[in-house]
Amino acid sequence: MKRVINAKYESLREWIESIPGCFASQGKVVYDARNQIRLITAPDGTEVCVKRFHAPRFLNRIGYTFFRAPKAKRAYENALTLLERGIATPEPIAYILCGEGLLEESYLITRQSKLTRNFYEFGDGVVEGKEDILRAFARYTAAAHEAKIYHLDYSPGNILFDRVEGEWCFEMIDINRLTTHSLIGLRRGCSNFARLWGKADLHLIIAQEYADARGFDRAQCQQVALLARERFWRHRPHPFFVYD
Repeated sequence: MKRVINAKYESLREWIESIPGCFASQGKVVYDARNQIRLITAPDGTEVCVKRFHAPRFLNRIGYTFFRAPKAKRAYENALTLLERGIATPEPIAYILCGEGLLEESYLITRQSKLTRNFYEFGDGVVEGKEDILRAFARYTAAAHEAKIYHLDYSPGNILFDRVEGEWCFEMIDINRLTTHSLIGLRRGCSNFARLWGKADLHLIIAQEYADARGFDRAQCQQVALLARERFWRHRPHPFFVYD
């Protein structure tokens, strides 16, 4: 078993190391599919989110053991990179890799986010009265792209937001699939919004503000954003295409 702990949370080492043995009996389950997520209160009172990654299939176990970093490790290291570059995401506490020889289960431990909303709420197609949220989100994304941060699964459940001290704040989560080293131009940047649920006007508002934040042409950004949206959802039916 391998454990990597953020030095800031070294005082929690004993508890962190016990997680694989007591995970199933601690805290509250908030997601339970192939992977499971629990909200747990650490011994020092810190509210943490613990994600257990299910044991991969055999070939993936070989890959994650010898050729590619496991998801928990990637998410932990990506979180450190985001925070270093000024992009908000829940603070990483530790990751644990289990297995004798080949990788079995793994765990990612982060601070629990204080942001309570996510972009699924735009799935009803209503943007009226929420334009300021979308514009602030576009600026957050523009800052991430300027910092060479590109989330490969920028979908509604992976974008948290809330109003904090009068300002709209955002955090990206589920960040094991992330690139952090390439320049992000207009076409790639505007295509990053394709997975968002919502009517076309949601994408138009975001693309316009994104263009302004990065000094791109508004019309071109909107055109690219709508085309990327249409291509992504063409074979993934969703009700919002009925009332565009």
